[in-house]
Amino acid sequence: MSSKINNLLTNLNDQLSFIDLEIDNQSIRCENAIEIILKTIKSLRIILSKTKFKTDAEEIKFFKEIKPQFTSKLIYYNTIFKIEMKRPNGGNRIVKKYYNNELVKLKAFFDNELEFYKYYRSGSTYLDHKYFLRSKFDIKMSLSSYYFEADTNFSTSHDYKVAKILANDLIQLYLENNLVLIGNKDNGEKSQRKPNLKMIWTSPKVALIELVYALHTEGVFNNGAADLKDIAEYFEHIFEIDLGQYRRTFLEIRTRKADRAKFLTTLNKGLLKRMEDTDEGI
Repeated sequence: MSSKINNLLTNLNDQLSFIDLEIDNQSIRCENAIEIILKTIKSLRIILSKTKFKTDAEEIKFFKEIKPQFTSKLIYYNTIFKIEMKRPNGGNRIVKKYYNNELVKLKAFFDNELEFYKYYRSGSTYLDHKYFLRSKFDIKMSLSSYYFEADTNFSTSHDYKVAKILANDLIQLYLENNLVLIGNKDNGEKSQRKPNLKMIWTSPKVALIELVYALHTEGVFNNGAADLKDIAEYFEHIFEIDLGQYRRTFLEIRTRKADRAKFLTTLNKGLLKRMEDTDEGI
């Protein structure tokens, strides 16, 4: 089962990365993403229906660690779709207030689920047998109405809450990034002298994001004092490119099963080969 699910998740991440990088309209991007995620979750449900867990530990791992990776994406894109559809028309002040109100809603969820949030974030396991085994719910544990309406063959009392926590991390990044963009518009963009020759970034955006994070990690700008945001915006400016939700993209890069720094590995191999070829020509 694990190999089938890993392939399913890898394919889903690849398709979502392509959508995020190729579709600029946020609403259309979300619609396409939701359609793909729903099909993937349907496939996941079919795999589970044909699977019998050998131990409780296997079942707990599926509902605590695996399924939320799929459902959190559905929650994220559906929430962003609703946020953008309800976004008011008006100036930066009005939109900024709207996004801040959405951040307040995220905090409200955190406050309401503080006990479980601490349990999950701390890596605790002593209640996993109640939280992540099917039909093992405890009515005293603040169950949401969602659980009683869900398919109990495909849900436990708390797997949705894990997915909600994961999704909220991404939603918070989305809202904070938009607030930063609004702040930049209010403050005005600092003008920079453009070089005479225009350079166009023709590799995938995800490759540039990987490079930006590597440069920030190495501290190559301003003696390591440059912000990640400032570096990203600088590259956006000089290449006239929109990196979109680069923090969210980095979270996706981290989930790669193999060769997470794929672009940097390619650069390293290419440079070493060039050196070897040059050495042979001397």
